[in-house]
Amino acid sequence: MKNKTGASFVRSLLNAWSWLFLILILGFFEIYAQTQTGNTFLFRVYNLQSISIAASQILLLALGLTLVIVAGHIDLSIAFSTGFAAVVMALIIRAAGDDAHWLVVLLAMGAGISAAAFVGLVNGWLVALLNVPSFIGTLGTYGIARGAALIVAGGATVSIRNDFARSFGNGNVLGFPIPLVTAAILALVCHYVLKHTKFGAHTYALGANRASVERAGVDVKKHLIQLFVFSAVTAGIGGIIYTSRFSAGAANAGEPILLYAVAAVFIGGASLTGGQGTIAGTVIGAFIIAVIQFGLVFCGLPPYWQFVAVGLVIIVAVLVDQSKDRIVGGRA
Repeated sequence: MKNKTGASFVRSLLNAWSWLFLILILGFFEIYAQTQTGNTFLFRVYNLQSISIAASQILLLALGLTLVIVAGHIDLSIAFSTGFAAVVMALIIRAAGDDAHWLVVLLAMGAGISAAAFVGLVNGWLVALLNVPSFIGTLGTYGIARGAALIVAGGATVSIRNDFARSFGNGNVLGFPIPLVTAAILALVCHYVLKHTKFGAHTYALGANRASVERAGVDVKKHLIQLFVFSAVTAGIGGIIYTSRFSAGAANAGEPILLYAVAAVFIGGASLTGGQGTIAGTVIGAFIIAVIQFGLVFCGLPPYWQFVAVGLVIIVAVLVDQSKDRIVGGRA
């Protein structure tokens, strides 16, 4: 009885490790700020805003990816789904002129998201209909989307000058940055879909036991296609936010964030084998990475130390996941 109680406590602790880790690193950077600079790290508006915007960039790629990973697959093409959407949007606005009407900008945004969705459709077709492993299939479309974005952009960054687009990427709603508001709305939608709909239940079941889902009469191929399209769409929204924020569309807009997006999902509790993961966990994972990014810069360390830190956190996340599996196995 004591062994079961102890195992249950340890498992609960492991399930909450990402929340505990976030509190730990926030405490560390706050203590550093107080002792080294005499200022606060956590209670400065600029710091909170910078961390929130960085987290929102990660989330826009990670939210749809969470559903794909819960289903037992992976989508590596999201980096250049983002870039493809960013370039398509920028090209349309540039063609319409710097003073393009806001309706034209909205049309450009829709076209960018549609371009990303097409990449997702190809991914779904490869995985669901041709049975190509998702790692290989999306790695292939990663290269294709990258090449397509570079081709349509002429191998260069596509700069624009449009006030509406700039205000969309850099403006605020009730004092909150629009990128953060966009990511928050998408997170709520994804949470509802994953936790409170049949689509979400089928996604969890697909990651846990595909055969049982097929026996239940679910159209698994259609479901997989929808998952990959949704993943590409959320990444595409990240692309239009990128173009709006920086007044430029770049083919590699999402490439630096790919590692962080994948890390956020696994830090948040998703399993390598599928069937586990939550949107709330992914949100926490994104904020952990954003705090590490900004905190290391705040401490005066070169930016490339971010990759080392995030890599270490990914390894810890995998070890935690394996520990939970061993505890479950031991109880069984």
